[in-house]
Amino acid sequence: MRLVTHGDSAPSSVNRYLLPHEQQVIMVRRHPAILLRPVAEVLGGLVIAGLLSRFFGGGEAGGTALVVVWWLWLLLLIRFVWKVAEWSVDYFVVTSKRMLLTTGLITRKVAMMPLGKVTDMSFQRSLLGRMLGYGEFILESAGQDQALSTVEYIPYPETLYLEVCQMLFPSKDDSDD
Repeated sequence: MRLVTHGDSAPSSVNRYLLPHEQQVIMVRRHPAILLRPVAEVLGGLVIAGLLSRFFGGGEAGGTALVVVWWLWLLLLIRFVWKVAEWSVDYFVVTSKRMLLTTGLITRKVAMMPLGKVTDMSFQRSLLGRMLGYGEFILESAGQDQALSTVEYIPYPETLYLEVCQMLFPSKDDSDD
């Protein structure tokens, strides 16, 4: 199974980091579960702001407190929108030569590890990860600190793990092509 077919093209935010001789094999956005905490913060803030609105219902001092409470909630909402925008441009990409993790909306970060340097790769899934369908990749190379050592919130971790392992350790039939 290929998660990205040869006809698919990476978005320009990722494509600019691919070399001309690389073949894109896998490209996935990180799992939306990465947004659970910001969602909980916005909803919790909304509930608290609603309760405080009821509590500070009247008077001039109450009105000022209400304005402050709702401005604070608006800041939480803006932070949530920012996190969603960041998530929308973050990608995990595996090419025929390397693995890349592109992150950041304003300050773009690209972490990379050549496939040939990977000496060990594993994934783990928390209970919540198993329920929601995400996991974490742990990559190791020969005694070196790499820019890409863990990739959190990876969707389809078993499928991606098998796909990358197939690339790292091709069968004899695959190498004859």
